[in-house]
Amino acid sequence: MIFQINSLWQVIGWCLVFAGLILVNEFGRRSKMGGMIVFVIIPAILTCYFIAIHCNAFGGSSNPTMAYMDGWFHYFKLYAADIGCVGFMMIKYKWGIGKEKWFAWWPWFIVSANIMIANVSDIESALAAYKIAGNLSGAWWASNEGVFIYGGWWNVVNALAGLINIFCMTGCVYLYTSKDKNQSDMLWPDMTVWFIVAYDIWNFEYTYLNLPTHSWYCGVALLLAPTFANALWNKGAWIQNRANTLAIWCMWAQIVPLFQLKGTFAAALPRVYGGASKAGVTTMMLYDKAIELYNAGQGKSAEVGKVISKLGITADPSMQSLVAMLSVGVNVICISVIIKKSIQNKCNPYSNEVFKGTKDYEEALARSQR
Repeated sequence: MIFQINSLWQVIGWCLVFAGLILVNEFGRRSKMGGMIVFVIIPAILTCYFIAIHCNAFGGSSNPTMAYMDGWFHYFKLYAADIGCVGFMMIKYKWGIGKEKWFAWWPWFIVSANIMIANVSDIESALAAYKIAGNLSGAWWASNEGVFIYGGWWNVVNALAGLINIFCMTGCVYLYTSKDKNQSDMLWPDMTVWFIVAYDIWNFEYTYLNLPTHSWYCGVALLLAPTFANALWNKGAWIQNRANTLAIWCMWAQIVPLFQLKGTFAAALPRVYGGASKAGVTTMMLYDKAIELYNAGQGKSAEVGKVISKLGITADPSMQSLVAMLSVGVNVICISVIIKKSIQNKCNPYSNEVFKGTKDYEEALARSQR
């Protein structure tokens, strides 16, 4: 098993997150007003809320957001995702620079930037493990997000997969608006199932390696929500829905961080925490111990492994290794298909569409204004 599921409530929590992401995304994408509410008005209100917390309002340092989600990465991820969503709205509604040809590169840029940030995190994990163990066979370290991470060679492999994944985005400037009356979607027809599967496996592995105690939600439910929509009713709009659901999840996690850390719906732990469930170790216990080590300046020291051992946990990176190899393998296959098609069509795959004629491409294009 990839996760240690020991409660029906964890499954119910997953279903609630999955359904919630789909429903809020549908509200946000189907109309201009919905999009403005979800991706402009709510983030503006939350920004005021975050500033107020830092000014000691709403409980100040005891506020859950301040206590558990005050790291720069959390804020950066939220606003980066939301800026992406607003940019996609500008393209599909032809607002301002959204109608300029050069701005069509915005989706490629924002996705590439986010992938590279994840790649840097993977390399950081590998280097932390190397510092402790002297090799990449595996070592525990504690991050500033209160997470015990078992870094190793799998991080390097997944970073390589992420780098390849950037070059799997083709037909980058061929973006369209859907032809329904509300112009609900920004369509990228050349972003077919080839890229989506390669991205999903890579990104799942990224969360599984670097945000393991969150990955039950942000690595499974969050990734499957836009893929599910793309497969059943929203062909061609995967990247828009991916950005939307990511922003929605980040907003939720930022204001209700304890949802996934403790209580009824605490996230299921990954397999890497071997024996955690049997030892009665919870997600919240791991957070408390990890943040304590980080705050003591011991986050990247051999002391982390000792603390993990005392909790009754034995590292089990078997699934980390397997998924890392799957991640790089699928991305190599994807880029190989792109290279083959580019040679056959005698075209640049980034300034031209290479998947014309395939089922995914044609179904997405059929939904567009042309």
